[in-house]
Amino acid sequence: MTDLFASALHLDRAAVKALKISDAYSLHRVVYSLFADARTDREKCSHISSGIAYADQGGDFHGRKILIVSDRPPAVKVDGLYGEVISKSIPAAFLSHSRYRFQVQVNPVRKDKQTGKRVAVKGRADIAQWFIQRAASRWGFDVDLPGLQVEAMEVLQFKDKAGRQVTLGKATVQGLLTVTDRQKFQHSFHHGIGKGRAFGCGLLQIVPVVDALFS
Repeated sequence: MTDLFASALHLDRAAVKALKISDAYSLHRVVYSLFADARTDREKCSHISSGIAYADQGGDFHGRKILIVSDRPPAVKVDGLYGEVISKSIPAAFLSHSRYRFQVQVNPVRKDKQTGKRVAVKGRADIAQWFIQRAASRWGFDVDLPGLQVEAMEVLQFKDKAGRQVTLGKATVQGLLTVTDRQKFQHSFHHGIGKGRAFGCGLLQIVPVVDALFS
């Protein structure tokens, strides 16, 4: 398995202001600036992964925190000046467990059969069903149905690098998963799941569930 790194970017209030973080694109720009990118402009527009998945943990009056999983270590500061990055390598054994508690911010969309365009999946029940189906067929795990929660649904609007208007639906899904396909699961953790990954969707935040010796 490719070496992976787990990092936390901490930005104080002054850094958030100096870096002009005001929307999903400006945060994307800051996170990606921490990493060297060997991809060409053409490859960036293709399906070749950036090797970076991240999740905005939000913040308060004092600052902001972003979690990152990457296939290479990040810089220790943004632009050599701002914030603090705490990073460590992820041991291979971390992804060898059978069950995990998870939380993930997803962009729930599906392709319309008639138009071929992506349309948003709305409502907690429909998002839950969408997540369950894709987890089983694409992401390498099954979801424990009674404990599945869908919350924090929101719609983000911002302009991308080219100035085009982007609308992105996000929902936070959490619960308990059981790994069914180890290779797919590791790929999902490494690259993130679903669409919108360049803008903070798809990072599987997982904690192994270890059965007690005496239960």
